[in-house]
Amino acid sequence: MKLLKFILMACMFSFVSQSVIARGGDDDSSDDDSNASAQSEDDNNKGRRGRKGRKRRSGSCGDLPSHAELKAALNASDATGGSNGGFNLNMWGTIVNRDGFVCAVAFTGGDRGDQWPGSRVISAAKAYTANAYSLPDLALSTANLYASGQPGGSLWGLQFSNPVDTKSAYKGNPKRYGQSNDPMVGKKVGGQIVFGGGFALYDSDGKLVGGLGVSGDTSCKDHNFGWRVRNELGLDFVPGGISGDGDRPDNIIYDMGPASTGVVVSPSGFGHVECLEGDQAISSGLPIVQE
Repeated sequence: MKLLKFILMACMFSFVSQSVIARGGDDDSSDDDSNASAQSEDDNNKGRRGRKGRKRRSGSCGDLPSHAELKAALNASDATGGSNGGFNLNMWGTIVNRDGFVCAVAFTGGDRGDQWPGSRVISAAKAYTANAYSLPDLALSTANLYASGQPGGSLWGLQFSNPVDTKSAYKGNPKRYGQSNDPMVGKKVGGQIVFGGGFALYDSDGKLVGGLGVSGDTSCKDHNFGWRVRNELGLDFVPGGISGDGDRPDNIIYDMGPASTGVVVSPSGFGHVECLEGDQAISSGLPIVQE
């Protein structure tokens, strides 16, 4: 009798163990279900139209570009050709919706290691920041937050609020980074970045629909490159900003001199340092926003 009980208990233990193993393994499988609602069928773009008035998917990311569209815009914006300044490095890009959830992540290189690995999460934080501090009638790029975020600035300490959710930012299989099923998709990564590379996104109706963040080079190159990406996406119907340039309302304001001088004084209160010689000329010639 005791032997029979022992055999039955051993069989039950084996069955439970196998069930746990079958449900376990890589925790990425659980991500797929939650990601699906935010970024389904990224590369199946049926029913889409061009940059103006295009039909969008339904769901929490329905007003925003797919992974394929984001990647195409990144590739069309000259990350490595020199027209945006910086060191001609490959770039990451992330889009969030108006609630701050990640909708798409992509990169310009051939593999995830062809651009700074740390810039993946920075791009998401820039998208979150630009979306979080822009309004239906007023766009603030992350470049506009540089001076105010310095010690003594009107927004000093902003970069320490809303920290990155590290569990959302770093979980999952790295092989999926920058793909349509990037583990950040469908997650609210958060983060606060107060230098160039983040932009609010406005559709052709002037509706604020989310944010774009790019990262991978100097912050000035990030701004110039990201500006072109937003233009390629057709989501630059910007209603107003603080730059003083009506054609580029949320453009970077270079009123702090070269970065090498270490000056933290900004006459406008919302300025940015010039990272490398020639940045100002590039930024002043960026495409005008759409009306």
